[in-house]
Formats: sequence, structure tokens, C-alpha cells
Amino acid sequence: MMTMMEIHGQKAASDVENYGGIDNFRLAAAFLVVAIHTGPFTCWSKPADYLFSCCLGRIAVPFFLMTTGYFVLAPCVFSGFRQKARLRRFLRKSLLLYLAASLCYLPVSIYAGNFPSGAGEFLKNIFFDGTFYHLWYFPAVAAGSVLLLLLLRKSIKGAVIYCGAAYIVGLLGDSYYGLAEKIPALKTVYEGIFTVSSYTRNGIFYAPLFLFMGVAAAVPEFRCSKICCRAGAAISLLLMLIEGLLTYYLGIQRHNSMYLFLVPFLYFFYQILLESKQKAPGWLRNGSMLVYLIHPMALILLRGLAKAAGLAWLLVENTLIQYLTVCLLSLSGAWILQIFWEKRKIVCMKKEGHGLN
Repeated sequence: MMTMMEIHGQKAASDVENYGGIDNFRLAAAFLVVAIHTGPFTCWSKPADYLFSCCLGRIAVPFFLMTTGYFVLAPCVFSGFRQKARLRRFLRKSLLLYLAASLCYLPVSIYAGNFPSGAGEFLKNIFFDGTFYHLWYFPAVAAGSVLLLLLLRKSIKGAVIYCGAAYIVGLLGDSYYGLAEKIPALKTVYEGIFTVSSYTRNGIFYAPLFLFMGVAAAVPEFRCSKICCRAGAAISLLLMLIEGLLTYYLGIQRHNSMYLFLVPFLYFFYQILLESKQKAPGWLRNGSMLVYLIHPMALILLRGLAKAAGLAWLLVENTLIQYLTVCLLSLSGAWILQIFWEKRKIVCMKKEGHGLN
């Protein structure tokens, strides 16, 4: 295990490498999240859709977490926890996005009758479950980042032990819950956990491991050869798909966000993306997050328009068409929002006298 001083000696990953592979996959990951919430192949084959949406789709969020670990947390660790500005900016931006998205989806939650009725449920949604079904990511990444940095500051070994143990605890409350609930003591523990957080895919059990893997990926000594990465990614992906189907058909899943073989797959796959020197347009970095944020609104809009136009049979019941349309609407919305934001920045810079003509 590399010591903290050795890690401090590494250069910040963002200063020395090209990230076209990472940036291009950001959009693919966002579209995988859309697949989870739309089930594109449901109208044709439920097993095929499960493999694509609930197995392959589960790559997306860990990828985003590893990216945060690589670009945000690693520079902080490498500097001996002196360079905290990037972390503060990231947390501020994440919490502001969470607040803005929560306000945008508030009318939908109230209309659907999903607004929490008590203070306990309200706090549970804010800090763990998310104020809308896809917004749980923001409290998870914020809490997981802070928790991991506190652990790393004390001990790398302690952080590794915690991240691994926490993920196993989360796994037993997720895809393997059917095994845990057969043990009375464990069932009682998980019932207590689920009173605080509806799922174990949160900032305590789920996020820290993938954030740590992102930090570790920035250390060259922790990387494998190209052949090893490709073989490892292929084998672990196959095993993850088998694992997903087995836990599904055995009926032991409570949820399907966490798989055992998801971990080695992301370890190898992320390295493949890091080594990919392809080019990527700059808008993908923010655009992929905007697609993630607005796709439920695009889905709601599509269903409303389809019903009004009498096209539900095509745009809703045909789940593949629905998925592709939601992706297109979300991408278009993200593009429009980015244009608006860029124009707003230019106007603000002119007002502040930055010499733009």
C-alpha cells in the first residue's frame, strides 16, 4: 500500500493527461441513467431490458463517482489536503444544483402526492433519498466525498477497510437483501437503516468505494496493463451480468444498484477510458450532467404530449421509441441551457468591464 507521503508526491491527474475517453463516456453514462428510468426494451423482452437497464445501466453512477474522485478528490489528497478550493467549488456547485433541481421538481412531487408528510420523511429525502427519484446522487456524492477525505486524512488503510466493508453492508441491503433478511439480527439492523435511508445506495455505504477508486486511478502504480484491463473488464462484465440475472431470478434483490462484480469492472473499465486519447467536445462535461438532471422532466413532458395527441401507443407504449425520444429531448434541453448559460456569462462579463466588445 502506498503511503500518504508517496501519494502527496503525485501530480494532480488533471494537469498531465488528456481525457477524451472519459468525457465521451459521460454522455453515454447519462443515457444509461435514462434507460434505467424508461426500460427501453421492456416492450420486447423483459430479461433483455433487465440486462441492459438494471445491469449495464448500473455502470453509470459509479462512473460519475469515480470521475469525481479522480478530478476533484485526488488533487486535494495529492496536495496533502492543502488544495481544498476545487473540493469547495465542487460541493458548492453540487449543492446549488441539488437545490435548483429540487425546486424545479417540487410542483411535480406535490402534484403526484409524493411530497413528504412529516419532518422525518422530509429530512430523509433531503439527506439520503433525494427530493426526486434521481436526485439522491447529490447528497450521496457530497456526503461520500467529505467522509472519504476525513478517512484518508487519518489513514489510507482505514479508508480502504471502511470503503470495502461499507460496500458489502450496502450490497446485503440491495441485490443480496434476500440473504440478509433470513438472519434475524441482520434483518433488524437493515430495518433500522431503512428508517433513515430507503436504500443502501447512498453516501455512507455506496459512494465512498467508487470515490476512492477514482482517487486510486490517479496513481500510476495502481494501474494495470492494457491487456489486463481489457481482459479484466470483459470477464468482470460477463460475471456482473450473470450475477444480476441470478439475484433477480432467485428473488433476493431489494434493489439492483449494487453488484459485487460491478467493482472490478469499473476498476478495469475506467483505466481503459483513461488510456483512450480520443477527442471530445467541451460541452459534454456539463451537458451530460444536464441530461441527467432534466431527463425526468423530458419524460413527463413526452407522456403529457403523447396523451394529448393520441400518440401514447407510439411514444409511451413503445418503450424503445420513448427512450430515444427522452434522450433526444434531454440532449436538446441540455444544449439550449448551455447556450443560455454561456450568453449569460458573456453579458455578466461585459457588465463587469472585462473588455469584451
